[in-house]
Amino acid sequence: MKRLLCSMLASTVLAFGLWPVTTGAQQPVTIRLGHVGFPGSIFDIVSNKFAQDVNEALKGKVEVRVFHSSQLGTDEAMIKGIRVGAPEMQAPSTIMSTVDPRYGVFEMPYLIVNRAHMKRVSENREVQKALFDVLPARGIRLLGVWENGFRHITNNARPIVRPEDLKGIKLRVPGGVWRVKMFQAYGANPSPMPFAEVYSALQSGVMDAQENPFPQIFSARFHEVQKFLSLTGHVYTPAYLIVNEDFWRKLPKDVQDTIAKIAWATGDFARSEGERLDRDLMAKLAPPMKVNEADKEAFIKASAAVYEEFGKQVPGGADLVKVIQSLR
Repeated sequence: MKRLLCSMLASTVLAFGLWPVTTGAQQPVTIRLGHVGFPGSIFDIVSNKFAQDVNEALKGKVEVRVFHSSQLGTDEAMIKGIRVGAPEMQAPSTIMSTVDPRYGVFEMPYLIVNRAHMKRVSENREVQKALFDVLPARGIRLLGVWENGFRHITNNARPIVRPEDLKGIKLRVPGGVWRVKMFQAYGANPSPMPFAEVYSALQSGVMDAQENPFPQIFSARFHEVQKFLSLTGHVYTPAYLIVNEDFWRKLPKDVQDTIAKIAWATGDFARSEGERLDRDLMAKLAPPMKVNEADKEAFIKASAAVYEEFGKQVPGGADLVKVIQSLR
């Protein structure tokens, strides 16, 4: 009976990823890293690169396992689960504004001008203090700033050149209030929806449009069910590597140092890979979709109210915008 109980306990611990990291067990500690991207997306490419580098550096101590395509739940489910260590790690993007509203700064249209600018922003101590240092008290630690990318609009109605072309279009957006507010300011009808449900929504006509970077558009095969690709580049969204804080604190110091170093360095790989994918995927997206340039100045002009509201509603938001703009 005693042996049976011990066996059942061990099975339960392993099944839920709760094996203590201080037992000296020969089996490496498993770290589950979840994201919503499909195979071939920048989320999956970068997550796998990180996992490979960590697993090689900490062989026998740690094994990072990547779960793509919302296998561990939607962004919303994982961002809640990460606080209790289920999963241990996540690579979220826009959804971070639900953890702290100041992350909505990366929803401000045309704020980030290029990837070199984003790198400077991520390394700025004032930005880190406002966005990174506050997370451990909420059960989360940020280890790296990766990439989602520059977002563009696809739809089945017409080319989007100016904001008024979006009037009446049903457009899927990720969770977070500021993307909704932005597209409402442009005249669209935006609705949040889990990424895994977007293809069928576009195919069935529940949604007319969506907005994402090229790697997500291509890996999710949205070009199969969308007619037009408009190069708005309206937002650059970073992705982040986050870990459950309690789990992190239980890891040995040398393991923490190695993972943290690799996680941060992976940000440079992510931005480089994002630039490569933007360049390579254009020819695969158009055709079949018809591509057009957008009047970005018209979109920037129509975005003024979003910046004003963000500055009023989010404490410290206006100052954070100024800091990021100063780093261009």
